[in-house]
Amino acid sequence: MNCPASVCLTILLLPLCVGSALSEEAPDIGNRLELFVDRHRIASMNGARLKLHPPDEREVALRTDAPWEGPGSAYFTVFEDGDRFRMYYRGTGVDGEQFACTAESTDGIEWVRPEVAVFEHNGSTANNIVWKGPPHDATHNFAPFKDSRTGVPADQRYKALAGAPLFAFASADGLKWRLLREEPVITKGKFDSQNLAFWDPNKNKYVSYFRLTHEKRRYVALCTSNDFLTWTEPQLIDVGDTPKEHFYTNATVPYFRAPHYYFAFPKRFEPERKRLNQYPHKGVSDGIFLSSRDGVFFDRTFMEALIRPGRDQDNWGDRSNMTAWGILQTAPDEMSIYYSQNYRHPTHRIRRGVFRLDGIASVNAGYTGGELITKNLRFTGRHLVLNCATSAAGSIRVELQDHVGQPIPRFDLSNAPEFYGDSIAEAYKWDRTDDVSSLAGKVIRIRFILKDADIFSYRFAP
Repeated sequence: MNCPASVCLTILLLPLCVGSALSEEAPDIGNRLELFVDRHRIASMNGARLKLHPPDEREVALRTDAPWEGPGSAYFTVFEDGDRFRMYYRGTGVDGEQFACTAESTDGIEWVRPEVAVFEHNGSTANNIVWKGPPHDATHNFAPFKDSRTGVPADQRYKALAGAPLFAFASADGLKWRLLREEPVITKGKFDSQNLAFWDPNKNKYVSYFRLTHEKRRYVALCTSNDFLTWTEPQLIDVGDTPKEHFYTNATVPYFRAPHYYFAFPKRFEPERKRLNQYPHKGVSDGIFLSSRDGVFFDRTFMEALIRPGRDQDNWGDRSNMTAWGILQTAPDEMSIYYSQNYRHPTHRIRRGVFRLDGIASVNAGYTGGELITKNLRFTGRHLVLNCATSAAGSIRVELQDHVGQPIPRFDLSNAPEFYGDSIAEAYKWDRTDDVSSLAGKVIRIRFILKDADIFSYRFAP
């Protein structure tokens, strides 16, 4: 930013002006985790690229084979709740009647249906149905979350939006639900999808992401609220100058290890395609990934699919490959997402997919090598900690530079040994020191030199 002439001509105020410019150009990341899911903090790359990492396919988490569920089950939600994980979803019975159902797990791998005993089905309450009543369509897309707002009343610890238009629900235990108001709370939208909400600590408000129609395609809008009952007018999310595609769902969630990121996992829908001639419905779909730093502008660095239909032909009908809303940490070094398969088929199920922590994307370089230089930044901390992996022949080296790109003594490349290995949290060590606290608060850049390697995230730790 240029200084005003009257200020820049005043020698005594020149350092203040320069300092102000540097402050704007060098945001303080503190000790926050920074991930390579966008180009936001990248100044340049040479021989390196940002790489998307599809999840490793694991076991089937749940088959929707209860009498009140079936192959039309959809719109799954997962979240951590104390000593267990909870799952919610729509069950669609053989007669087409729809129910809001729940399942739970202690490890995110084995899921069971608790006997909730709230609603009858075929004369018995021995089921996992948590809602089957009015208003119209509420069971079609019932999307609960656990409210993390400080001071939330105990009988509203769990909340949900559901219906078309959207109605507000609350619960004390996540099993017995009630309407918070008889009238809908969000009315401007399409809503025939998974419409979600959560407490956003970044905005200090509730935020809802929901379906509407924009330019004749399925798309996503958001509203915010202070009380979960009165919401702002819808605002379209912004994906920049990228191809116009149908986002059937959005599955937007703050990333649990770095809540200043919003991750979204829309189901991308191609309504005019038909892979299977014998299949009666048009449309094919896959799962994609978006990220955001403000919850409005979503980066589309990765246009390719995160989850493909694959060789299972039953995933090439309409509306399969839908990512559930939520990310769970299921081991010290892994996190899991869940996605549906075989929609409309008797084999319909939801499957678990696994990433390493922070492992949805990385900066990557091949055997010939590459480098990345960050934009100017400031930090708080003592150690530069990397989440990274190399091949046996690969390596990572790190150089710290000043605000104009000059190597900083002791942290320059001549003092930067090769790191090789695979670690979720590796403190990088220069030859003479691994303590970077002398640079805390100062404006620096980071230069990463990679060979056959990936860096998934970095942070400055105490």
